[in-house]
Amino acid sequence: MILDSFSLKGKNALVTGSRAGLGAGMAIGLAQAGANVVVHGPFRDGIEEVCAAVRAAGSKAVPALADVADPQACASLIDLTVRELGSIDILINNAGIIRRTPAVDYSAQDWSEVIEINLNAVFRLCQLAGRHMLAQGSGKIVNIASLLAFQGGILVPAYAASKGAVAQLTKALANEWAAKGINVNAIAPGYMATDNTAALRADAARSRAILDRIPAGRWGTPEDLAGVAVFLASAASDYLNGHVLVVDGGWMAR
Repeated sequence: MILDSFSLKGKNALVTGSRAGLGAGMAIGLAQAGANVVVHGPFRDGIEEVCAAVRAAGSKAVPALADVADPQACASLIDLTVRELGSIDILINNAGIIRRTPAVDYSAQDWSEVIEINLNAVFRLCQLAGRHMLAQGSGKIVNIASLLAFQGGILVPAYAASKGAVAQLTKALANEWAAKGINVNAIAPGYMATDNTAALRADAARSRAILDRIPAGRWGTPEDLAGVAVFLASAASDYLNGHVLVVDGGWMAR
């Protein structure tokens, strides 16, 4: 039956940045499809609530506190997943930050912090998880890109650069690993109602301009990514490789 190919029963996942927002929506979605999940955040706020939702779905939840800007923390996250759950079958690289400043004034520190978390950590986690997945001959990696993988945005040069790079990294890894049983794809969310977009939503003029361009007529929600994440993490997407799947309410179609 076709729905069986969407089941994640018996699969073990790490979702970075899953204590709230898009990451929480995806983590809970994976659990509802049957996966056990490591719920990660840089601090504790929200982690236990998401773990409770994972357990309520009948899956095992493991809380993980780590700063992915630290290379050793990335290694520890992968080790924790394998140790506590028995394997890493699914990696969703969702952790990310944004810094809004005009490019002419953008600080070296802000640039470095955004690139470190949004790009360097993504590569490190892909590489570390990839070693386990290559050894077992299977795995699903889902990177979180952005509409700014295609567009330049305003006041977010480091974020746009990092997300463009994530899209290209996704393709590069798919080229190497597709024939070895590992699917590497990405999701490019549109304008989502999360902490990262709080400033935009608080700006009446910018919020109105954004909504006017979205054919769906609304901001996206974490739940809008849950089904997409399940699809990309499941056998239903076994022939999808190196794809950046846009989930934007139609923004890119305008």
